[in-house]
Amino acid sequence: VQLQASGGGLVQPGGSLRLSCAVSGFTLNRPAVGWFRQAPGKEREAVSCLSTNNDITYYPDLAKGRFAISSDSAKNTVYLQMNNLRPEDTAVYYCAASPNTPITSAVRYPETYAYWGQGTQVTVSS
Repeated sequence: VQLQASGGGLVQPGGSLRLSCAVSGFTLNRPAVGWFRQAPGKEREAVSCLSTNNDITYYPDLAKGRFAISSDSAKNTVYLQMNNLRPEDTAVYYCAASPNTPITSAVRYPETYAYWGQGTQVTVSS
C-alpha cells in the first residue's frame, strides 16, 4: 500500500489549497481514510477523516466550515480542500488509510490508521 500526498505550498492568509493523496494497493471503498497534520513541536492531529462503512465524516473544530474531505474512487484519490487558511494551519499534512472500520470515537486518532503517506508542507504566511 502506498499513499502519495501532494498539493502543499505557500499561501497567504485567507487563501485556499487542495491537497491530493493518490492511493495504490488499497481501494478507497475500504473502510477509512484521513488527513492529519503536524506542526513543529506539536503532536499529530486529525483535520478530516472519512469512514465509509459506518458513514462517518469527522472534522475537528479547527476545520469545521473551512476544510472538506472527498474521494474519487475512479482515481483512487482522496482530497482535502482547505479554505480561509490561517497562519496556525502551517504544518506538514499527511494522508492515512485504514483497512478496518473504526468505531466513531477512534476515527480521529493516528493510531487507527495503518498506512501513511510521506507528507506535504503547507505554509500560510504573508
